[in-house]
Amino acid sequence: MALKPGPAGPPPPDRRSAGQYAGLGVTFGAGIVLFTLLGLWADSRLGSSPWGLLLGVFGGFGLSLLWVYRRLVVDPRARGEDPRR
Repeated sequence: MALKPGPAGPPPPDRRSAGQYAGLGVTFGAGIVLFTLLGLWADSRLGSSPWGLLLGVFGGFGLSLLWVYRRLVVDPRARGEDPRR
């Protein structure tokens, strides 16, 4: 007796989109590290420790989060795609 195929599930993710999502994580982390180092550099030049470091960490986090949100939600909507796909 042959088994009947079940209902079609979601299509398997293509490798290009998987690589794109992995790249988002790397970019998110790199943004935080870059702004943190920039804050440390500003602290050493201005003698304003720890304010440059704090501004760098939280600024990098906020800007990286905004960038990832735009890539995952805003850009697909502008192209007419469903971001929940």
